[in-house]
Amino acid sequence: MENQYDAVIIGSGILGCCTAFELAKKGYKTLNLDKLGTAGYGSTSNSCAIIRLHYSTPDGVAMAREGYFYWENWETYLGVIDPTGMARYVNTGCLVIKTPLNKNLITVKTSLKDLGVHYEELTLEEIRRRWPVLNTRRYFPAKTMDNPEFGQTTGEAIAGAIFVPESGYITDPQLSTHNVQVAAEARGAEFRYNAEVVEILKKDGRTAGVRLKDGTEVHAPVVVNVAGPHSYLINRMAGVEEGMKIKTRALRQEVCHLPSPPDFDYEHDGAIISDGDIGCYSRPEVGNHVLVGSEDPECDEREWVHPDDFSRDFTRQWTTQAMRQAQRIDELPIPNQPRGVVDLYDVSDDWIPIYDMSDLPGFYMAVGTSGNQYKNAPVVGVLMSELIQKVEAGQNHDADPVEFTMEHTGRPCNIGFFSRLRDINPDSSFSVIG
Repeated sequence: MENQYDAVIIGSGILGCCTAFELAKKGYKTLNLDKLGTAGYGSTSNSCAIIRLHYSTPDGVAMAREGYFYWENWETYLGVIDPTGMARYVNTGCLVIKTPLNKNLITVKTSLKDLGVHYEELTLEEIRRRWPVLNTRRYFPAKTMDNPEFGQTTGEAIAGAIFVPESGYITDPQLSTHNVQVAAEARGAEFRYNAEVVEILKKDGRTAGVRLKDGTEVHAPVVVNVAGPHSYLINRMAGVEEGMKIKTRALRQEVCHLPSPPDFDYEHDGAIISDGDIGCYSRPEVGNHVLVGSEDPECDEREWVHPDDFSRDFTRQWTTQAMRQAQRIDELPIPNQPRGVVDLYDVSDDWIPIYDMSDLPGFYMAVGTSGNQYKNAPVVGVLMSELIQKVEAGQNHDADPVEFTMEHTGRPCNIGFFSRLRDINPDSSFSVIG
């Protein structure tokens, strides 16, 4: 029957495409719907695409560790070659600064050890030797530029850092999403663009499909919300938001692109830096630039917006982030004309994602993915396919959480950790760190 599928997936970002790929591998007839023009054109296209292993919870570290192996063996995972090109993983390693916020990395180091992830404890002298453009002064806590103490040191030096060699970034997040689309299509998945969902159809007390803005109905017993910053609107459309203890919102974010300091090849010799001391993360960027984002320190105002009505102009936040980064990187040029991107995060109440069923049978969610779940997308695809398959077969996930064994680490994953019904997790960083 025309417009009849086993599963409709709302969204064709990296998470939506990976979900389609894994469901298609299980034999589901899937259709991804996206109101934009092609895969990965939403917030995925502006992802910083960082592949790092440190999270604030052991479950977060485990997911990231599993995801690393997919990116490292990208073509093997997909099983196809995209004729438009293949996204490339660049390994840079990640320097994580110790701060009171991350408890001097005690929990992170324990989680890394449990998973067999190698890391190095670096002295201040070793940091300066490896990256001579970095200084090790302490500025914690991060401040806004209107604070008279902005830029002043608050101690002789940071408490130290660890370096995780197995970390890096993807050069083109939009291309990586197209790669997954091609792989999913090779398994029979279908994609439809410029197709805006305006209604979740219901029949006999469960999901029955969706209605599009042009009036077209697409029928399926399973609908998966992977709509990124629009996710909370889709949940409201389905009537499931009130049944969730953890909810999501769209958060506006700015990312800076800055030139490398003079006489230093940051693109090839720099590293990812997670720096809670100054409230920023950074990574090398193509063209010998430094990409700088915010780790959402408490002093910064959070701008919650409607995902279809927000400004893409740079604000004082861009300058604040650039100036903070200049506290860590000596002689960092800050141009008069801001460069970078403005886009949205899909943020849950505790910044840990929701991968779950809902109170509406047949309606599933992969939402609240903030800015840090790009790296986990292949694992999320497996997770969602396992969840959907087992719940549709009759398992009560709320009472008896679905578990599966992650392929590369062999670690069990209890999907109940990501439940919509959980209490706010006090171990979260409540930031993009997750």
